[in-house]
Amino acid sequence: MGDRILELTRSTKWQKTNEIKLAFPTFHPQGMVRIGDEFIVSSVEIIKPTTRYETPRDGLDRDEGEGRGHLFRVSADGQLLSSLSLGEGSIYHPGGIDFDGRSIWVPVAEYRPNSRSIAYRVDPKTMKAEEVFRFNDHVGGLVHDTDANTVHGVSWGSRRFYAWPLAQDGTVTNADADPAKLRVANPSQYIDYQDCKYAGADRMACAGLNAYRASPDATPFRLGGLELIDLKDNRPIWQVPIELWAPSGLPMTQNPTFLEATEKGLRAYFMPDDDQSTIFVYETSKP
Repeated sequence: MGDRILELTRSTKWQKTNEIKLAFPTFHPQGMVRIGDEFIVSSVEIIKPTTRYETPRDGLDRDEGEGRGHLFRVSADGQLLSSLSLGEGSIYHPGGIDFDGRSIWVPVAEYRPNSRSIAYRVDPKTMKAEEVFRFNDHVGGLVHDTDANTVHGVSWGSRRFYAWPLAQDGTVTNADADPAKLRVANPSQYIDYQDCKYAGADRMACAGLNAYRASPDATPFRLGGLELIDLKDNRPIWQVPIELWAPSGLPMTQNPTFLEATEKGLRAYFMPDDDQSTIFVYETSKP
């Protein structure tokens, strides 16, 4: 899949091939993987939105709010097959997810930067979750590098990268380390990652977006993008905008994105809208 991303350019043609309307409330989707003919989607249900403090308190810029974390198992035609609740207390915000062939990696964090997270492994067959480790920062996405056997995370807004080596028994060897000593600044600034996947050969593919304004009170222009990142040095290898928008006006990469290689190029599954969501399927082909 990573090599296919390297073939993308701004002139790549994306052809919509399908729309799958989800037949249940999806709340605020965050991550998505496709396993066989089914989709697994992480989502946060907001019960009480967070409120910003006038001045930061203990390094936090807002209160914890209230919500629930969900992992949905969805059929190929958009029906809810089963669901799983994740998190505890103020830790209720699932992020971007990855599937390593055996387990789904799901981070759940407080809905505020510089906070706390729990990393889970979920068996897609039984939809049972196992807590792997806890970490003192907001982890908004997880990827399992199956070649190096390391787990990689991105922080709130993907401004920081983290790496956690896995021991042979599947435990994380440095979960108790000071986050300030583990973090690496993301050198790419033009989009915030929403969902990341392992792309082979120690690379991570991340889709996301940002909003730009010509003036402080102007209507924002929202641009989506896709990046391929070298996990050995945390630097982007390839960056390309995704100039696709949903009927709602949101970039296709607003929420979850899942990519898979085809014989001729890439197939992308996008879920940009909250609550009443549609999975938009697009394909590319080699020139």
